[in-house]
Amino acid sequence: MGCSLLHFLSGSLFVLLTTAGGASLASAPGLENLLADVHPDAEIATAPVELDGRVLFRVRGVTSFPAEARAAAISARIERLASDPKVDADSVQVVDSTNHSAISVAERTVMTLFDADARIEQVEREELAAASGERIRRAIDDYRRERTPEALREHAVAAALALAALAVVVAALIWLTRRLHALLAKRLRFRIGTVEIKSFEIVRAERIWAALRAAVSALGFLSIAVAVFASLDFVLGGFPWTRAFARDLAAVVISPLKTMGQAFVDYLPDLVFLVILALVVRFFLRLIRLFFDAVARGSVTLEDFETEWAWPTYKIVRFAVLTFAVIVAYPYIPGSDSEAFKGISLLVGLVVSIGSSSAIANLVAGLMITYRRSFKLGDRVMIGDVTGDVIDIHAQVTHLRTLKNEEVTIANSQILNGHVVNYSSLAEESGLIVHSTVGIGYETPWRQVEALLLMAVARTPGLLAEPPPFVLYGELGDFCVSYEINAHCRDAHAVPRLHAQLQRNILDVFNEYGVQIMTPNYETDTDRPKLVERANWYAAPAGPAPAPLESESARR
Repeated sequence: MGCSLLHFLSGSLFVLLTTAGGASLASAPGLENLLADVHPDAEIATAPVELDGRVLFRVRGVTSFPAEARAAAISARIERLASDPKVDADSVQVVDSTNHSAISVAERTVMTLFDADARIEQVEREELAAASGERIRRAIDDYRRERTPEALREHAVAAALALAALAVVVAALIWLTRRLHALLAKRLRFRIGTVEIKSFEIVRAERIWAALRAAVSALGFLSIAVAVFASLDFVLGGFPWTRAFARDLAAVVISPLKTMGQAFVDYLPDLVFLVILALVVRFFLRLIRLFFDAVARGSVTLEDFETEWAWPTYKIVRFAVLTFAVIVAYPYIPGSDSEAFKGISLLVGLVVSIGSSSAIANLVAGLMITYRRSFKLGDRVMIGDVTGDVIDIHAQVTHLRTLKNEEVTIANSQILNGHVVNYSSLAEESGLIVHSTVGIGYETPWRQVEALLLMAVARTPGLLAEPPPFVLYGELGDFCVSYEINAHCRDAHAVPRLHAQLQRNILDVFNEYGVQIMTPNYETDTDRPKLVERANWYAAPAGPAPAPLESESARR
């Protein structure tokens, strides 16, 4: 019950002191003792005592009588005294006693200072009381002088001139911004167009132009905003009734800038470390690039290391170096130790891990394809049911150009999980086999058919004599026998052309020797064999016949 009574009495004293302007702190000995008994090393919050938006000095407080409440009570007393014309500003008095100093105006106590107040300012209590009394006297003089008709007229004239100057400055800035736009259009528009041409349209001229115009417009807007802010601060700060609003307006605009500036200054050591780290990493990456460039050119050889592995390996090493650099730099990034930054980092990591599973699978598959040497650029391959030339190999996908000039993109994970036929590597090792099948009637000797097929191979440039071509016998059908001619070649890209040329030569040879080809379908014997007479081989619009063919031995 005693504790509740003490809280009630403390609250009553607080209300009484903040509402009764002329009450003296000396008349409340309990509160005086409370303000006086403060540990010298304690963290004491202070609040400003203000008049007309100007800070006179700062005072401390305690839990039951906060600094804000004490400062507000003192400010209210000073303002009432200043607004009372009967009070003489020179009547400020400082009365020192054993444990406090009382400051009064016209025998009205304004505030009481204790030794604890002086310890905060690190001066003697008597000196602090004298300085505070002098500031109160000057504040009362300024309060009354700024409200005289002469001062108000001066401020009004100055405000009008400031607003007129603002109008002129804003108009000048708008005109200057338009002139800068016109100057940029005249001097730089053509040069920006040449940049687009030289960069092969990688850099768009319209985007550069839009960025320049936006920069000029932003600069003009910022200049106008600064002029408006300076004018408002001057106009509002000239009148005592609006000076506090001007101060608050300045605090709203300037305080964030000061905070950012101070944060930048505090961050400079970390920034220097990051710059040095970036330079070291860049230099190290250049050394690594020079090494792998030498490996790719063959200047540096490594045992069991193919030259085509140089750049993929460089990318892996570069990624590892950059990852290590990010880990080292992370603690020096502004805000990296904040909970918000950690939360966002966790969210980004979660999203990336969930959404990039297929991308990571393709990336790993791309590395495995590279080091397994399944194929290289320019190879003729069959991946799944797609046949074409490899035109590009990326970490995620591989691009093929089909025989019909179609570009097909295949994910590396599909390549790794499927089957790949590399025609180019097979052609270099043992040669590819070009084959064709014909159906010939039973009345034609198989030896003649085999000789005709070998003759067609001999007439086809690009098919090899060694290994020798050979004929395989297929199905013995109802009306004909299937013969398959097989010949080797060394050029995987020429297989479609060689196959077409072989088909043409088969038709010519069988027509020359009067052997009828009975595939793909045969119903019955006709009165006349289905042959093309030699005289009609070059019927219109085929054109004239070429020179006589060389002997078979010469062609072989």
